[in-house]
Amino acid sequence: MSALEIRNIRKNYGAIETLKGIDIALESGEFLVLLGSSGCGKSTLLNIIAGLAEATSGDVLIGGRSVLGVHPKNRDIAMVFQSYALYPNLTVHRNIGFGLEMRGVSVAERDKTVREAAKLLQIEALLDRKPSQLSGGQRQRVAIGRALVRKPQVFLFDEPLSNLDAKLRLEMRTELKRLHQILQTTVVYVTHDQIEAMTLATRIAVMRDGRIEQLGTPEEIYNFPATLYVAGFVGAPSMNMLQAVVENGKLAIAGSPARLPLPARLRNAVADGAQVVVGIRPEALRLATGIAKELSLPVEIDVVELTGPELVTTARIGTQRLTACLPPRARVAKGETSAFAFDEETLRLFDPASGMAL
Repeated sequence: MSALEIRNIRKNYGAIETLKGIDIALESGEFLVLLGSSGCGKSTLLNIIAGLAEATSGDVLIGGRSVLGVHPKNRDIAMVFQSYALYPNLTVHRNIGFGLEMRGVSVAERDKTVREAAKLLQIEALLDRKPSQLSGGQRQRVAIGRALVRKPQVFLFDEPLSNLDAKLRLEMRTELKRLHQILQTTVVYVTHDQIEAMTLATRIAVMRDGRIEQLGTPEEIYNFPATLYVAGFVGAPSMNMLQAVVENGKLAIAGSPARLPLPARLRNAVADGAQVVVGIRPEALRLATGIAKELSLPVEIDVVELTGPELVTTARIGTQRLTACLPPRARVAKGETSAFAFDEETLRLFDPASGMAL
């Protein structure tokens, strides 16, 4: 039995269809990230799971029980919002335990549960403080603690790290990963940040225009994108997309004399003369060494940017652009001619008309 099952969920606002048939089944302990740009429907879907919005059609089951029409407090969920939503006049201890207090849990049991959550979140020393005396990261830990003490079947997170600065986001991301590894609770997490998705999720649902573009593990999403949209959305820098034509078993790169052999695994997928998009991740590229067997593309270096751990190099191949993430000590300079090599298995092909992977 799935911990959470979403069956053909649709949501309309008048004539506008926000969700267009979402199907997901989560086993107990999974960490699902709903990833997508603003307006794709990810927060609407989370609100339907939480009971904060009603679906136009479809069903949501938690622990095998349909919860459509069930009040949020009776769904056995706990939600952490983008805003911390803490009570400013209550201490951290009371903020964490407020839900238990409202449910009539005894003072002794409440105190024990709150202290256990605070220990797990490493905020034991803050229990007597008010929210105004806390940093942004500490306030978010309190909000998470308030959800933890509920011990729900499903945790829902709505962009909980968006209000934090870069350093705090990294720290809290690590904490969330650690908590999930300890608690093994089912989580649905909404974000537009692909790094959060890749580092936290056991599975990612990439959403676009009210649909799931691809559902898979972080490795599947990153290494085997199902569509051009997923390939371009996940990854920083994003995947290189080169227009090409299949000619006599080779990939002729548009606007360039460059020709690449068509990988054997793809020879039956495309016909001669077909227009294709060649996808190569920037980190899959390296400076060519001249070894006869390696696949390479002649380029002219355009921009070189040192980020610290890597040298992000933008180059031109004919009329198209190509980005490579090279080692920081790589010897490349603007204006010089070079070549980028890559392994055959890292190459991906897409149909430019449908956007689907070949």
